[in-house]
Amino acid sequence: MSRAFVFPGQGSQAVGMGRELAEAFAEARHVFQEVDDALSQKLSALMFEGPEDQLTLTENAQPALMAVSLAVVRVLEAQGGLDLAKDALFVAGHSLGEYSALAAAGTFSLGDTARLLKLRGQSMQKAVPVGVGAMAALLGAEFEQAKEIAALAAEGEVCEAANDNGAGQVVVSGHKGAVERAVKLAAEKGIKRAVMLPVSAPFHCALMQPAADAMAEALSKVAMNAPKAPLVANVIAAKVTDPAEIRDLLVRQVTGTVRWREGVLYMKDNGVTQLVELGAGKVLSGLAKRIDKELSGTNVGTPADIEAFLKG
Repeated sequence: MSRAFVFPGQGSQAVGMGRELAEAFAEARHVFQEVDDALSQKLSALMFEGPEDQLTLTENAQPALMAVSLAVVRVLEAQGGLDLAKDALFVAGHSLGEYSALAAAGTFSLGDTARLLKLRGQSMQKAVPVGVGAMAALLGAEFEQAKEIAALAAEGEVCEAANDNGAGQVVVSGHKGAVERAVKLAAEKGIKRAVMLPVSAPFHCALMQPAADAMAEALSKVAMNAPKAPLVANVIAAKVTDPAEIRDLLVRQVTGTVRWREGVLYMKDNGVTQLVELGAGKVLSGLAKRIDKELSGTNVGTPADIEAFLKG
């Protein structure tokens, strides 16, 4: 079986995440401790116990999701001899998950990844005052159709296709009024469902430029290695291995479209038969088969999942 290892994005967080891993595996405890130390924050306590409103804050959710993903990676390496250099055709991650993928593949150190994601969350939140931006999911929309609706809805404001998740899930992002117009237009154009999303900022659109600038500065100061397995990057939906190019794509990713569907199809066209989602939730493994029915998806996020995966 030819595998790609993929890493979840924001929205997969839940109170209690990582707790079972920490109870079962020393490797997981070490990851959570290292992330806590890097951030000078007891993030692991927030992950295990909540409160939920604090965990869902972008600046906490992003490093927390990465920490759970990396805990799973470290356990699989120690218990099952996982070696991404040999066992992965590609790595990929959904938005913040791209950082988890790069940490897993040895591009960034764990501490640097935690600090980068904390800053990414803070700068994305700060880029647009609360209430000014919004995001909406157009369900049953094709990507080109969603781009057209976003362009029509903009009317001089920002409204862009932010995520092409596959299986007819496209998210638009921008000024609140423009996104509300997009939801109305979608209904008029016969899109099955269009719903405003409960997010705190309009991610992956031009309004995020201040956050992109902050990330460019931070990334310019961080040590980077070539990844052990090629990264299929969100903004180009193709593989990349050069650290300088990866840095540039991570900056572009803040304002650019997450081309997840195309990235998954690229991996399939290049030999991948199974997507293994490492970390919290089952979003990406759930999308795999819906993007291409020949693909299988599995998620590994708990001690039971790890045991099943290592047996399989």
